[in-house]
Amino acid sequence: MSAPSYRDKLLSLHQSIVEIPSISPAEADVGNFLIDYLTEQGLATERQFLPSSDRFNVLAWPEPRASNRSRIVVTTHMDVVPPYLSYSRSGPEPPTAGTVIAGRGTSDAKGSVAAQTLAVLELMATGSVKGDDVMLVFVVGEEVNGDGMIHFSDVMTERGTRPSVAIFGEPTNSTLACGHKGGMACNIFAKGISGHSGYPKSGKSANEVLMRALVKAIDADLGNSELYGNTTVNVGLMTGGIAPNVIPDAANASLAIRIALGPQESGHIIVKDRLQEILTSVDSDAFTLECPFGFGVVETKCDVDGTF
Repeated sequence: MSAPSYRDKLLSLHQSIVEIPSISPAEADVGNFLIDYLTEQGLATERQFLPSSDRFNVLAWPEPRASNRSRIVVTTHMDVVPPYLSYSRSGPEPPTAGTVIAGRGTSDAKGSVAAQTLAVLELMATGSVKGDDVMLVFVVGEEVNGDGMIHFSDVMTERGTRPSVAIFGEPTNSTLACGHKGGMACNIFAKGISGHSGYPKSGKSANEVLMRALVKAIDADLGNSELYGNTTVNVGLMTGGIAPNVIPDAANASLAIRIALGPQESGHIIVKDRLQEILTSVDSDAFTLECPFGFGVVETKCDVDGTF
């Protein structure tokens, strides 16, 4: 099978954006690159700045556009998780299905940025779309708290220009996803009593009670469903103590929890309540639980025929 005509252009764009670090919240360099690239390709572009911030989403659409609304939004995120990993390509050249492309963001989600961009450019080249049909939206902050997409959605709602359809780019093994787990970010603060480690009864280890609670939470059934599986807990960060021979009086952990329960508006609250019950069962006085951000499972429309 012959390669598509846009292959080299796609691979070149993909390499260029992967080579630009964009770990949240430092997305400006890749955003500026995309603004320049999309402008050179003949699209109208906009830096959509977040409130009281120099961070911005990248918006682009074909000209002309009769209104300030596009019917379809094609979107993904520009930011990536740490650490930065440089771009590399190994295997057959010219690339085949056996070629391995590696580097931070190659899949999640700069692969989507490149693929979505080239898809829109190809449709423009054939005259299949104009600005009223489609807009590219590449947001910041998805890997942290979704502030880029939240701001975009808020602006579109305020203007009365919400799209009819949104196509999201995320790694899904090239299948159309019917939904995804929700998410919740939590911080657990444990309080102890300081003392000397040579006299264990002189204090109460915040590290110890926190570790006991975390293990119990990881092993617990916090909620499951047939479609989305189990709710899972990742303990991403832990801190506690000041020295090896001092009983720590404070410790904390930051969690990323993937929610398998719905509905979207309240599924995470069920999980938070179950997590609080676990903390209380380990120590009724030691813990403070804060979960500033969360949502339940998100269902999407997937019974479409694949036509644009």
